[in-house]
Amino acid sequence: MSPILIILAIIIVCDSKGGVFFRGVRVGQHGKDFRIFKFRSMKPDCEGKGKWNVGDDDDRITKVGHFLRKSKLDELPQLINVLIGDMSFVGPRPELRYYVDMYTDREMPILDQKPGITDWASMANIAQFKGFTEAADSDEYYLKVVRPLKLQLQLYYRYNHSFIGDIKCILWTVYKVITKSPKLPQEVQKIVDEYEESLK
Repeated sequence: MSPILIILAIIIVCDSKGGVFFRGVRVGQHGKDFRIFKFRSMKPDCEGKGKWNVGDDDDRITKVGHFLRKSKLDELPQLINVLIGDMSFVGPRPELRYYVDMYTDREMPILDQKPGITDWASMANIAQFKGFTEAADSDEYYLKVVRPLKLQLQLYYRYNHSFIGDIKCILWTVYKVITKSPKLPQEVQKIVDEYEESLK
């Protein structure tokens, strides 16, 4: 991946000042904080200065940042987190401490595992960027629409994960990023359908 990472890094530093990486604090396994690697898609030191959940119309996003976010290429440097042991390829997406502090006793087991670059919740909510843009309040949209389903799918992973299941999740991630298809595995789609039915 290094040639791709180097090319993207050069494009980012040429596009705007502020360095290549974003190093925000996230909550990892057993509730331990760590710094996540992402390609910087926003102006420097912007996290927390405005909405936590960013839509496409947020003026903090750089020109290149729009492309990085939509293509998910901003997530690639998390391979560094995998190499140093903070993350895994598959696992619950790492969350901000602000939202982890809201976990109920039922949801706390999500932290038993290392966070991952991808999970079923990421695929079910792959269009959340669009939802954040269209919502009147992106943070409220995340709390009321995205987060409840995300937690359900992360709990499903917590109690049903396996090596074969992780390989399946990686292959589905590649498929969805390339094709933008709304399709999901049958067992995951069932959880999504039941959640959407509960909102009616």
